[in-house]
Amino acid sequence: MKPDTPDHAAPADADARRQIAPVTCYPVKDLPHPELPAMQAARAGWVKVSETLIPPRDARCFDVPAGHFFRITSVEGPQVGDLNLWSADLSERFYSGKTRALHGTHLSTGDQLWSSFPTMRPMATITDDTLDWYGFDDYGLSVHDVIGTRCDPYTHNLLSDGGQYHHCCHSNLTRALASKRGLPLPEAEKLVHDVLNVFSAPGFPVRPGNI
Repeated sequence: MKPDTPDHAAPADADARRQIAPVTCYPVKDLPHPELPAMQAARAGWVKVSETLIPPRDARCFDVPAGHFFRITSVEGPQVGDLNLWSADLSERFYSGKTRALHGTHLSTGDQLWSSFPTMRPMATITDDTLDWYGFDDYGLSVHDVIGTRCDPYTHNLLSDGGQYHHCCHSNLTRALASKRGLPLPEAEKLVHDVLNVFSAPGFPVRPGNI
């Protein structure tokens, strides 16, 4: 927990240190860009082949063949969807931290969802975002973030002094994957990972728990 008052006095050059320009760790000017116009043109003739309805406080898995599109829609009021992605054989999964490093804290049209090492390839490309008008609000918040993790029963237990709640996103994703692939829950749980928070509008708080 960060103290309200620092324990150590600032050095004589503290102001100068704060004025040092940041260094970009991942310059992305040479990052391969998706063929977005071609992808968007392909959407004009698309035909819906399946639909998956996710009940509140639950999760579902569905298959998306290579070259297909999928759309996430909130059908009953404001919701947040925690999205995990796996390759068909479950050997790759979405890498939210690296996606954040390459595309920023919030994703929108043209951004790609990158996979884990050693493959590190785009697993999906966002071709349309009906909330792109939102931008950043007066609180510094925006939508579709790769900032946080998924909520989980372990942290809930830690912060609620022993309270148990098993409709956390982590638990829901675990049960959905186990059901889809016929896996034991402990095996499925190891494959669940940090998410793209679809529709969520968070930012970076000054202190933990503020936003």
